Amino acid sequence: MFPNIQELNIYIICGKTDLRKGIDGLAASLRELYGENEVPYDHSLFLFCGSQRDRFKALYWDRSGFVLYYKRFENGHLQWPRNRSDVQRVSHYQLKRLITGLSIIERCTIHDRRVGYTN
Repeated sequence: MFPNIQELNIYIICGKTDLRKGIDGLAASLRELYGENEVPYDHSLFLFCGSQRDRFKALYWDRSGFVLYYKRFENGHLQWPRNRSDVQRVSHYQLKRLITGLSIIERCTIHDRRVGYTN
């Protein structure tokens, strides 16, 4: 069963992850990043992306075992953070954007404000 997203801490594991890894391999990657007994599994969803950026895996601990989710996009690719810190926390809104194929970083254009002159 998919957890209530509103109750989760969501983390992106930045960079490239070997998506041939299954549950045990991804959990081992988290232990390497956080330390052996420091991984915050409770109420957390961890997202991993491979080098092709057209798919990602999500690892979740549901208190009775790990759950692994897998998403592959038929068209397009993910805007995945590559050169930042190892783990980046994202919001629920950013997760929804990611799942639908949008960038987690919303870009907006800032236009110059034109002030009208009166004579």
